[in-house]
Amino acid sequence: MLRWLSRVWLTAPVKKSIDFAFDDHPEDDEERPRVAWAVAILDDCDECGDLRIELTMEDEGRSGTGLSGHFAPAKARRLRTALAAALRDLGEDPGS
Repeated sequence: MLRWLSRVWLTAPVKKSIDFAFDDHPEDDEERPRVAWAVAILDDCDECGDLRIELTMEDEGRSGTGLSGHFAPAKARRLRTALAAALRDLGEDPGS
């Protein structure tokens, strides 16, 4: 039994929170709520088969009702590149 217990302990799912915030939409807009976003690293997705970067987005005040995407490193870099391109289009430096 101890061997089984130690194996479970060593392979327990891991989720590490990286950052969390709200978008910059006004709080008092009755038509569109602000969006909460969170980034984490996880290995608890059996279907994914490896470590992933999780991006979760949901309406403020509606915890647990949003969408979570599980990104492999290549797709996370693609998302980062798209965000950097959007910042450049706004005239912003994506590196700061």
